[in-house]
Amino acid sequence: MVLVWDGLSAHWSRAMRAWVAEQDWLTLERLPAYAPELNPVELLWSSLKKRELANLAGDHLADVADATEQGIHRINHNPQLPWSFPAHTGLTIHPAHPPNLRKDQ
Repeated sequence: MVLVWDGLSAHWSRAMRAWVAEQDWLTLERLPAYAPELNPVELLWSSLKKRELANLAGDHLADVADATEQGIHRINHNPQLPWSFPAHTGLTIHPAHPPNLRKDQ
């Protein structure tokens, strides 16, 4: 498994480094300390903030969670949009067929 991590200091604490060193099944790829343009999740948040979270003033944290979940469902229902986030960063993913598409689509 390959895990791409940003430069958040908590990801690189002594305890975390020790745990990662014990995991022979895990490969880490570290992004620079601040490089949102290389982090696909930043593009996901940008999409959510422009639609579902735009001007949202919920009374409870659950309102934000619900709006976020709706946005993630919107993104997942578009066969191309989830793949555009890593593509925009220059990262490439080449599955046989994207997991959110059936072969007959």
